Amino acid sequence: MTILDGKKVSNDIKDEIALEVEKLKKQGGKIPHLAAIIVGSDGASLTYVNSKVKACKRVGFESTLVRMSGTTSEIELLDKIEELNQNDDIDGFIVQLPLPPQIDTQKILMAINPDKDVDGFHPENFGKMSLDMSSFIPATPFGILELLERYDIPTEGKHTVVIGRSHIVGRPMSILMGRQGFPGNSTVTLTHKYTKNINQITSQADIIIVAVGIPHFLKAEMIKDDAVIIDVGISRVPDDNAPKGYVIKGDADFNNVSQKASYITPVPGGVGPMTIAMLLKNTLLARERHQAKRA
Repeated sequence: MTILDGKKVSNDIKDEIALEVEKLKKQGGKIPHLAAIIVGSDGASLTYVNSKVKACKRVGFESTLVRMSGTTSEIELLDKIEELNQNDDIDGFIVQLPLPPQIDTQKILMAINPDKDVDGFHPENFGKMSLDMSSFIPATPFGILELLERYDIPTEGKHTVVIGRSHIVGRPMSILMGRQGFPGNSTVTLTHKYTKNINQITSQADIIIVAVGIPHFLKAEMIKDDAVIIDVGISRVPDDNAPKGYVIKGDADFNNVSQKASYITPVPGGVGPMTIAMLLKNTLLARERHQAKRA
């Protein structure tokens, strides 16, 4: 069994990006600039956004963090998005989710300029991805593809089962694993909470990508020997013995599933670190596209 070390791979990617930025600086080129908008004071969101700012600093990116109160109106947020859309210095930006209940998330995502949508959530980018056209791939699925590629895990002709159908992970992964190329060319089954006899389906899978947000949902008896397990889940489970009062658990029962799997991502330290690395990669790509248009 091999651990898919997302922390190491993400650090490798950051080092590669840092070298690219260093070249740009020496050539007098524009430095990539990533911005993030956070509305409210959700603890997990603040931690995540701060880690993005820290990652930008590490690779030499410019970064801007826009903090707005939890009482921000939809109009105020749309105005701020338009301001970033029009700012030529900013190559890409994200709006951290979830948003407060008074704001329509879909309307906000639609307002982001697709050329700056480094989260890959805009319908234009999602549609292009579905058609195998050049687009920004959502950061978490992009990170999973990168892990599969860097560990040279065969995907052609394999049966991939995706558990979960969110727009952020499950649905894009089901499209990407079935696309032409590597990683891809899989036969894909997309499952969700209404899927009957899911154990029978997962037990036939060569690759399982689980993203349901239910700790230890995927049990050892649900997989076949030597299956590849990509665990996207990350849940805080109360634990009085833990320093923070909780522990982080994935969607797979790691201790038991890892006894049968050929490859598996740990939680934490697997898919999570890859998400930020690929957000940086998308921002570098956005910078390249914008400079090409201005040339």
